[in-house]
Amino acid sequence: MNWENDSSSKGFILLGFSDSPWLHMPLLVVLFISYTFTIFGNVSIMVVSILDPKLYTPMYFFLTNLSILDLCYTTSTVPHMLANICRNKNTISYSGCVAQLIIFLALGATECLLLAVMSFDRFVAICRPLHYVVTMNRLFCLRMAAFSWLTGSSLSVLQSCLTLNMPHCGHREVDHFFCEVPALLKLSCADTKPIEAELFFCSVLILLIPVTLILISYGFIAQAVLKIRSSEGRQKAFGTCGSHMVVVSLFFGTVIYMYLQPPSSTSKDWGKMVSLFYGIITPMLNPLIYSFRNKDMKEAFERVMSRTFLINK
Repeated sequence: MNWENDSSSKGFILLGFSDSPWLHMPLLVVLFISYTFTIFGNVSIMVVSILDPKLYTPMYFFLTNLSILDLCYTTSTVPHMLANICRNKNTISYSGCVAQLIIFLALGATECLLLAVMSFDRFVAICRPLHYVVTMNRLFCLRMAAFSWLTGSSLSVLQSCLTLNMPHCGHREVDHFFCEVPALLKLSCADTKPIEAELFFCSVLILLIPVTLILISYGFIAQAVLKIRSSEGRQKAFGTCGSHMVVVSLFFGTVIYMYLQPPSSTSKDWGKMVSLFYGIITPMLNPLIYSFRNKDMKEAFERVMSRTFLINK
């Protein structure tokens, strides 16, 4: 790779908000609190989904995958950011940058696909309830989860190779908190338009196609829910689907803003804030959204806590 020849020995300098030192302490506090809540929330969902037999359903199988993904997603960037702020040192090795880029892209792409799969699960549950058990069988769920992880990883390797093969002529200052495609492309001393076009095509595949499938699924779901006569049934359907739509809106809205426009047109500081939102804030909010808006999850938490209390007693 062209970048490796220049940077393997020196690494990169992550500028972040280096021109605003007064932001370092507030950023440190926000990152630490967000990461703590992300770990606690996602681990709680994983544990409850495993311990409570009533949650052994496709919906919570995919939700557990989402929790694992979000936990890894933030761990790929936040610990290094916290360490750099504490040490007042903003460097990252070339290998660390490559690993961070590949992992961050892989998990982001996987989340796009997984959210589409989760919308399909809700579509079958509400619009084809008599076929739900047959359609969403264990093997099918495993295949869909594996497809999401493998496809996301493959697209990540492709996008990373395209980005890292651009020459940067010794430029080492990445104007970001971590190694991300738009910030790395700005280091290039060559014409990035061909690469931007290829990356744009990949982004369309991984962003717009899942969003389109999600919108189609929820169009059918909305029609089916409105036909439900029971207000309790409508409320339960809107509860589970509403949680998913909030997560979809938060994640896809910010990622589409970041990746479906040329890096040169992205505002420097605004791009950093958007990246912080979908890379750190959204994974923290996901467990809160799914637990507070989901009656089954709240009841499962209570059952697990009750059993734990009785055992300790």
